[in-house]
Amino acid sequence: MSAPQPTGTPPAAAGTYPDLDGRVAVVTGGSRGIGAQTARALAANGAAVAVIGRDAQALSAVAGPIASAGGRALAVRADCTVDADVERAATTIAEGLGPVDILAAFAGGNGMPVPTAEETVAHWRTVVDADLTAAFACIRAVLPPMMERRRGAIITMSSAAGRQAARSNAAYAAAKAGVIALTRHLAAEMGPHGIRVNCIAPSAVENERMRTWTTEDQRRDLGASFPLGRIGQPEDVAAAALFLASDASAWITGVTLDIAGGKIMV
Repeated sequence: MSAPQPTGTPPAAAGTYPDLDGRVAVVTGGSRGIGAQTARALAANGAAVAVIGRDAQALSAVAGPIASAGGRALAVRADCTVDADVERAATTIAEGLGPVDILAAFAGGNGMPVPTAEETVAHWRTVVDADLTAAFACIRAVLPPMMERRRGAIITMSSAAGRQAARSNAAYAAAKAGVIALTRHLAAEMGPHGIRVNCIAPSAVENERMRTWTTEDQRRDLGASFPLGRIGQPEDVAAAALFLASDASAWITGVTLDIAGGKIMV
């Protein structure tokens, strides 16, 4: 008789942070998965939330219920790799919600395996633009107002692939490692301006894409490989993002937090 598969503990509740009430937050990649759940968690704590992405219908599905429940939310369609889109989005958010206090730069996610010998320069550039350059572009758009107000919290999105060798493609690994380096650089540079910059690095998180790629049995087997006995859920990552956005982490900057069920220990 085979041993039962570990089930692990359920995902954490996002948490309650009263200081987030009334703040303005932007979540890029906010239409689905981790970004959408982070936007909902911020809104549940009273933050006004702008969700940015390329799928207008999916963005509305996130922002609409927040507004219907009495919150303040904007759905802003933009491609974060396009400078003009980012600038337009920044203007729309400033006019619609006010100065940005929190940026969750989560857009990206192009980690499908590609043998490096078969990698093309075009694909490399596409992945690096989507997962690193887009983060920089969105950060650059909110930095000057944050510096003027001498406050702000920026959370970037890396990956376990940026922490240690994984099955993803080389461009994705390099881009996500670059996000960590960008985070550290900015944390040191922006600290004197009252701006904190931290990074979260998830491992396997169940989302629409994973459910498309894998069967339930495959996800169960993958979860059993983690010390905590399960794969991650968007709520796990949102809880970490909420903490880093709040004053509960007021003396934390330049940190990369592994949301990885114990698989990444560095």
